Amino acid sequence: MFLAVNGIQYWYELNGEGEPVVLLHGFTGTGATWEKIVVEWMPDFQTLTIDLPGHGKTRPGQAKSMENFCRDLAALLDELYLEKVHLIGYSMGGRTALSFSMYYPERIKSLTLESASPGIDDEKMRKKRHQQDVKLAEWIESDGIKAFVDYWEKLPLFESQRHLPESIREEIRHERLSHSPGGLSESLRFMGAGAQSPWQKELPCIPSPVLLLSGEYDKKFIEINQMMERLIPSAEHTTVQHAGHAIHVERPSIFGKIVTGFLKSV
Repeated sequence: MFLAVNGIQYWYELNGEGEPVVLLHGFTGTGATWEKIVVEWMPDFQTLTIDLPGHGKTRPGQAKSMENFCRDLAALLDELYLEKVHLIGYSMGGRTALSFSMYYPERIKSLTLESASPGIDDEKMRKKRHQQDVKLAEWIESDGIKAFVDYWEKLPLFESQRHLPESIREEIRHERLSHSPGGLSESLRFMGAGAQSPWQKELPCIPSPVLLLSGEYDKKFIEINQMMERLIPSAEHTTVQHAGHAIHVERPSIFGKIVTGFLKSV
């Protein structure tokens, strides 16, 4: 369904009954990336999936910064009468989930961050990353989605996905190809890691229980998650074996078991 919030038409799907769980996808993903997890592992929860700005069926409108999207998410939860939620985010969606928990801590019952970071703390590195994201956005606009997806799926970050069954790889590629150049470019410019406020200094103030997940092959994010675990008072970090960056895609059963166990324990 579509819901208009602050100048943009958001696509969302609300399913089931029980405690509400909101799931936020990563860059080049859509809410549909969570379908297997929702159907097979969350029958006892009410689940809300959303296509983030620039992605999927969410219709283009006013460009959204991370802070502005978090404001929209709060308004969307209000419209759906969801006062306090379990929030799950993957990669870019994890940065978004963490940001939302900083702006609206009273709305969070628990936070699950899969392969996510708190942003880039070093100002020079953050500016450099933003410049890189802008250049990538310009390249997407000039060369198109297919050229970008061909490049994106060959990144070392996604190397472990090459061992997935061909049918799953085709689903992932189809999802990536479904986006518009303008949408992904907008996301990079306004919600990329170089554009958002970093949260390292605020991590010790998170009041809610936090589950941090990283894949065995994703060494960079294992280190980031270990750092976050040290700083967040109620955090637990789990490294999932035989998985890379996208644990919920590569090891959905293990991901579902770990996450639902966590949700039921808080």
